[in-house]
Amino acid sequence: MYLAKVTGNVVSTIKNKHLVGFKLLLVKPIDLQGNVKEENEIITIDLVDAGIGDNVIVVDEGDAVQQILGHENAPVNVMIIGVVDNIETQDII
Repeated sequence: MYLAKVTGNVVSTIKNKHLVGFKLLLVKPIDLQGNVKEENEIITIDLVDAGIGDNVIVVDEGDAVQQILGHENAPVNVMIIGVVDNIETQDII
């Protein structure tokens, strides 16, 4: 799992039958301070009604994604599973 920022929407009127009804979003990984990392955007399936500008929790482990969807037929390996309200860290010595 990792943190990411939603940067855009993907509209696809024709898609795999297992993706019908799911929203697709573009995300970029972020660090713990919320800074976008210099990486390419990733297309994700959204299960939590996230929107552009939201910080989110992304899972990219194929088996976990298939388990969450309840079947292994969907061609999905990256999924948004949570919207982040706050990131708080503490230095432990």
